[in-house]
Amino acid sequence: MFHRIRRRAKGPSAAQCQFAELSARLQNQVPPGFGVPAVEPERIEPAAVVDDFLPPELRVPSHDQLDGKMMPWTQPLVLDGEVAVCAECGSYRDWLILSTRDQIWLRCRAGHQQQETRLDTAWFNRNSGPADATHATFEDCLRHLGH
Repeated sequence: MFHRIRRRAKGPSAAQCQFAELSARLQNQVPPGFGVPAVEPERIEPAAVVDDFLPPELRVPSHDQLDGKMMPWTQPLVLDGEVAVCAECGSYRDWLILSTRDQIWLRCRAGHQQQETRLDTAWFNRNSGPADATHATFEDCLRHLGH
């Protein structure tokens, strides 16, 4: 049905012949710069040490320099399908959420505080915005946040 056409090998093509010639000529040649010792780089004078680019009054303290962080949480706080409620007065909204020493604390408007073990620092960091101020005392921060 189908006939196979057998072609006889006529020898290498022109491109194969050119490649064989070129590789034979280059066989014993070494690329320039190969085996020559490397040139030592020029000595560059070290850059002058410059003070930090921000003046001290504009620097933000790092997380290890702060005693804690706070954020307001006005709506009800739902954790594991339950609304968080103050254990003393029963309020369920208008919280201050405090993050300190890898613990999360809830503070109601009346000033009662309770530790919330269902929350962690990662949750606080995901839900808090950028800090708009730093305060020297806890009371200053409460005043700033309207509590």
